[in-house]
Amino acid sequence: MNPCFDDVLSTHVLIREWLSGAATAPEHCANLLARFSPGFTMVAPGGKPLDHAGLTAFFQGAGGSRPGLIMRISDLTLIQDSATGATVSYREFQSLPGAENTERLSTVVYDKTPAGSLLWRHLHETWVARAD
Repeated sequence: MNPCFDDVLSTHVLIREWLSGAATAPEHCANLLARFSPGFTMVAPGGKPLDHAGLTAFFQGAGGSRPGLIMRISDLTLIQDSATGATVSYREFQSLPGAENTERLSTVVYDKTPAGSLLWRHLHETWVARAD
């Protein structure tokens, strides 16, 4: 498996555990946030921009806010890979008990540290249009 694919999958496990309340220790949130570059930016599915401070505030306030959350990642595609970064696209499915399922197409841009670690530098998410 590609290290970037492993990172996308393991990061989403941390996100699901934190948001669902399966993990509640502050260290879990800190470990999750450590995966994101201090220069992180994001375009949320509805078009709203978010920076690292906004991401931090979101995760710190949202721990346990989505009990029963299920997340599934598929269609991982390596778009670009180099010594300094990588770009990966994927499809993300989310479901919550009693709520409508959601699906989004996402693209993450990674920075690679000199030690070889991956940091999320940018994330762009777009809602998948429902077929009518």
